[in-house]
Amino acid sequence: MKIIRLHPGKERSLLRRHPWVFASSIAKGSADSGETVRVESHDGQFLAWAAFSPASQIRLRVWSFEATQRIEARFFTEQLRAAIARRQALGLDLSACRLVHGESDGLPGCIVDRYADIVVLQAGSAGIERWKSVIVSALHALMPETRVYERSDAALREREGLPAATGWLLGDGQTQVEIRENERSEFRQSQNGLRLRVDVATGHKTGFYLDQRDARARFADAVRAHQLQRVLNCFSYTGGFTLAALAGGAQQVISVDSSAPALALAAEHVELNGFDPARASFIDADVNATLRRLRDEGAQFDAIVLDPPKFAANPQQVERAARAYKDINRLAFHLLPPGGWLFTFSCSGGVSADLFQKIVAGAALDAGADAQIVARTGAGLDHPLSLHFPEGEYLKGLLLRRS
Repeated sequence: MKIIRLHPGKERSLLRRHPWVFASSIAKGSADSGETVRVESHDGQFLAWAAFSPASQIRLRVWSFEATQRIEARFFTEQLRAAIARRQALGLDLSACRLVHGESDGLPGCIVDRYADIVVLQAGSAGIERWKSVIVSALHALMPETRVYERSDAALREREGLPAATGWLLGDGQTQVEIRENERSEFRQSQNGLRLRVDVATGHKTGFYLDQRDARARFADAVRAHQLQRVLNCFSYTGGFTLAALAGGAQQVISVDSSAPALALAAEHVELNGFDPARASFIDADVNATLRRLRDEGAQFDAIVLDPPKFAANPQQVERAARAYKDINRLAFHLLPPGGWLFTFSCSGGVSADLFQKIVAGAALDAGADAQIVARTGAGLDHPLSLHFPEGEYLKGLLLRRS
């Protein structure tokens, strides 16, 4: 077993059970990509078992802090079994669910999402890449009724020195499936929930935004409770929030996105769920330009959703991202009358919840508006957040009501 020694004082984060060690903390030692190593303090004290990544600034990702733990096939099977069991204990519907959420489930860099009979694996670290075949076998043993598709095409793979990889790992066939979003009974359009079509080969992330399920339910509740009739859904993708608004009783929902295929699927979803197509319209255009046009036309909406893609992929982009978030929120405030509602989100990990609130507050100030925070939202229960890994809190949302 290869040993990695840290510089004096650099063991503090591991003693607090943070799962990352950066390259600058390492005094000596090396290993192959993804190889399991023993991590020690400068004086030889055991700290953790970790996967080594020679290409990444995050040089070590911890598997276990227990000295007696063996990192072998059984370890991965038990980690997967425990992650699935935690979601079952919460009463989550596993047919449309994140089953493994990386570091917060003890498998750094590993994302596993399930859509009907397809399990999607995203290997985002050198360690997961090395153990990928073992993980696929374990997933099959735990859920033999499923197929396994790989979506290891996120940008973080490049930072790990790994090429993008997509395709079937187990099974084959159609990559589009239908899921039902029925996390909360009051959100259901029917007994079986809202119907959504997901293509795991071409959809965003692993196919869909499972992390916004609870926020969509909350939005449907707000539309229903406050009788919000005219809704603008920006960065609408395949219409998750559009369906939520229609399920809540909105009479006019305008969805804006720059992807024609996504909007076409959103329109299919409206009809698939039995909503009157006349209540939904779709604009294939740049969101910022559309918001400016609507402002200049004097348009007003009872509720607006801003759910943009990640504006900051790394810390160096945070300042630019802050300007982008401020711009779209400022424009949204112009389109809301007093009493109007704004659901606004950031999925940029480098933008903290505190910073995001400050950005939105500055946008309101520039728009000459005031608003109250009615609620804060984040990723759903299937996206747990470890106490020791605050970096895992990437999704932040504010539900605001304009004064």
